[in-house]
Amino acid sequence: MARPGKKPVPTQLKIIRGTDQPCRVKKNEPKPNDNRIYMPFKLSPAASKQWTKIVKELKEAKLLTNIDTQALGMYCEAYATWMNAQKMIQTHGVVVKSKNGFPVQSPFFHVANKSFDQMKGLLIEFGMTPSARTRVSTVEGPDDDDF
Repeated sequence: MARPGKKPVPTQLKIIRGTDQPCRVKKNEPKPNDNRIYMPFKLSPAASKQWTKIVKELKEAKLLTNIDTQALGMYCEAYATWMNAQKMIQTHGVVVKSKNGFPVQSPFFHVANKSFDQMKGLLIEFGMTPSARTRVSTVEGPDDDDF
């Protein structure tokens, strides 16, 4: 189930935009490492091309971390799927004929929408997007003095 309201903006993006204010910055927002950002294994050729195109920009903006690589890989595969579906829709049309000869919506719409919904839900559930990560808080361990 989706959360109501606007999605939170990651702190790093607020800094880049110049809209960061101490009262609006989450102090305990997780800060994953960014020292091992590699393309996920076996991306399709179209997804690999999209990865190469956007990863540099995300790294420079400091919006990509080690734990984001799978999410970015899924985005790139979704992009490749969307591009393929667009090509098929342009070739065969938005409405196709069923086996019985009746016009029906192209099956590419259903497959793309279903996979996008599943992907989005999982990314948000695990806090694996910059926006979703702002909703996650780190838990500080007890001080040594507490024992």
